[in-house]
Amino acid sequence: MVEKMKTFTVTAERGKNPVWVLECRELGVVSQTKRLGDAEEEVREAIAYQSGLEESEFKIEIQPVLGAELDSLRDEALELKREANEIAERASTASRRFAARMKEEGFSVREMGQLLDVSYQRAAALAAG
Repeated sequence: MVEKMKTFTVTAERGKNPVWVLECRELGVVSQTKRLGDAEEEVREAIAYQSGLEESEFKIEIQPVLGAELDSLRDEALELKREANEIAERASTASRRFAARMKEEGFSVREMGQLLDVSYQRAAALAAG
């Protein structure tokens, strides 16, 4: 039976100077870092010490605390990005189908590229599947 790896949640809130104040309430770990990207590395050793686990035996989830307005704007941006990725995937699938059908009909890759508004190299890749 595979055991699920323990995940510790660490909040990251902008403090003064500007620094990010990091807190794992579950273990009472508090730290700070200048860059949000360094948050996990900054708290990993302290979490290992407080939890009694090896650093490789747990995951860390960083949850930025931004406030209601910024959270809302971020959620909107991420949702639109997700929707855009889905649309891009659908467009890619449709382009591959179109290019494959054009190839069956004997169109050149340059013609495919022109009709799909992509380079002929991209058209060749689409036609190949």
